[in-house]
Amino acid sequence: MKILTASQTRQADAATIQREPIASIDLMKRASHQFTQRFVQQFPEHNCPVYIFCGLGNNGGDGLAIARMLLAQQYDVSVFIIGSKAGSDDFETNLKRLADHPSVHRVTDEAQLPSLPNLSIIIDAMFGSGLNRALEGLYAQTVEAINESGCTVVAVDIPSGLYADSSVNENDPVIQADFTYTFQLPKLAFLLPQNEVYVGSWVTVDIRLDTKFLQEIDTQYHYLTHDWMKELRRERKVHSHKGNYGKTLLISGSYGKMGAAVLCSRACARSGVGLLTVHVPRCGYEIMQISVPEAMVTVDRHQEYFSSLPQQGATSLENYDVIGIGPGLGTEEETVQGLEAMLKTANDRGMRIVLDADALNICGKNRELLELIPENSILTPHPKEFERLTEKAQNDFHRLDLLRDFCQKYHVYTTLKGAHTAIGTPKGSVYFNSSGNPGMATGGSGDVLTGILTALIAQKYDSLSAALLGVYLHGLAGDLAAEKRAQESLIASDIIEHLGAAFVSLR
Repeated sequence: MKILTASQTRQADAATIQREPIASIDLMKRASHQFTQRFVQQFPEHNCPVYIFCGLGNNGGDGLAIARMLLAQQYDVSVFIIGSKAGSDDFETNLKRLADHPSVHRVTDEAQLPSLPNLSIIIDAMFGSGLNRALEGLYAQTVEAINESGCTVVAVDIPSGLYADSSVNENDPVIQADFTYTFQLPKLAFLLPQNEVYVGSWVTVDIRLDTKFLQEIDTQYHYLTHDWMKELRRERKVHSHKGNYGKTLLISGSYGKMGAAVLCSRACARSGVGLLTVHVPRCGYEIMQISVPEAMVTVDRHQEYFSSLPQQGATSLENYDVIGIGPGLGTEEETVQGLEAMLKTANDRGMRIVLDADALNICGKNRELLELIPENSILTPHPKEFERLTEKAQNDFHRLDLLRDFCQKYHVYTTLKGAHTAIGTPKGSVYFNSSGNPGMATGGSGDVLTGILTALIAQKYDSLSAALLGVYLHGLAGDLAAEKRAQESLIASDIIEHLGAAFVSLR
């Protein structure tokens, strides 16, 4: 699913009006009808008054059409038009259709704003995605009154005051919606942590914008869907053997952090890898042999942390298709040297690798190592680890710019972890994940993701497909686990246990 800019959304509306063809007022009616259907589904009871606040543009026109539809279904609706000027053509047309209704009020002064009982439902239809400056005056006062009311707030397309494509300032007046019903496609702003307080829980409602236009338009941002991930997943051939599904080496664990190696290895094994070898410090040998019997284990020369790989024998890199490194690794000086040597060898061989956790922290402190990472490798930082690799972001939109620049500079894929994990690519595109839940914010969850990604690369998925499918499967397994356990009770092992069900759901 594509994520369009505000400008591209206007182009999509215009293309639909021209190609369908359909009058703009009728497209507005269609959008308002879809919004109303969703509203009635979520709020079927008629025992709460509904206050609709409308601006003078097309978002306000949507609000007027929604008011008419809810009144027809016997909701107790009051409409408040903010401002004294004339509205857009479609706004004025919808206003005429409500002209004789006593529930329509014009607000030209703060004193005319209504008292809002906290059991009411407010529909915010003041400003849409075209807004590009902070709200002032009466509009700012209206936003403040709504936010302080304690009412349930539902935004039409986008909360008023929020920009679709750029960051708002901390003190800018923005509606704090509980729910946002957005038209056709998600807005980029919805996927960023800083805007959660404004957007609330959001859904898309299909208003049937022109399909050909949506298929043809180029965009930097995308949103993963279940059907798309079904297309990426590959069926196994009947006549195949373990060698067909890759030979993987995981380098992980240190004294006191062997759990990370266990979680990463178990996730890798559960994600379809053919042959798995885990390289650990000597203190982890018994732990790995007992915890992951499906894996072969080699040991480092050091007792407590990774320092190097033998140049010959079972752990020679020429024996593997992919390397995953980082979970529980530690940052000892010998570990830094061992990572550098491994990166040089992998780079010489053109071998893709997956870097996580301490492998990223080491690169953050020794940025010259970033130049050694083989092209098309996958990095899996959380925001703080990513900051160490780049710089402190001014806001979430700036962090996306840093992500795109970083991936293009080093020709790598980067899964910037979060509620909607952002997957950056060497081409400058960003893909946002749609699966997962807050229960996955727990220690070891990232180690599981590293195991999944490494296994998919071993099975010869290209790096983009591996990153998209791996991140989605990780979140989906977490969602399936959360259905059986409260989010508060979710642990990383639960994600691994539900990977099988996640794969099944993509058949």
